[in-house]
Amino acid sequence: MSKVYLALYKGRKQIKSPKDLIYRCIDWAIRKATRGEYSHCEIAVSLPNGQFDCYTSSHRDGGVRCKRMELPSDKWDLIELPKPNLTYGRAMKLWRETKGKKYDLSGVLAVKSVFRRLKIRQSPNKWFCSEWCAAVIGFGEPSKYSPSDLAAAIDRKSTRLNSSHRL
Repeated sequence: MSKVYLALYKGRKQIKSPKDLIYRCIDWAIRKATRGEYSHCEIAVSLPNGQFDCYTSSHRDGGVRCKRMELPSDKWDLIELPKPNLTYGRAMKLWRETKGKKYDLSGVLAVKSVFRRLKIRQSPNKWFCSEWCAAVIGFGEPSKYSPSDLAAAIDRKSTRLNSSHRL
């Protein structure tokens, strides 16, 4: 079985178009609202060629999706998840159940911010990235986790892979 990771986005999108500026602003808003260093996370399954199959809900891609990509260490931190077979199985099950569901921007902004006071309800038909990943990992109340909260919760149990420990 391939290794399975929680991949955490710490990068800053290069601005080459107006759309890139919007994505950069959303990343900034998520970091600011959740008071964390990460704006996004994915469940990443390593492939022999150095790439990863990444499962999550993405604001850039409109919702729940799987995407094959590289995860360069200057933009991503990886935390290896225990029990890769179990995690992979959960990811496949949740992905099949939620594939194509929309991204929940208001949900992630409400996790730890002043927006929480507005009593924004979690949408059962929308997912944000760390909520989706926390559900795969098996955490109760997954909508209470921001990307940075999820990293902290897992980091206590796992080994963080920094640029010197990457594949």
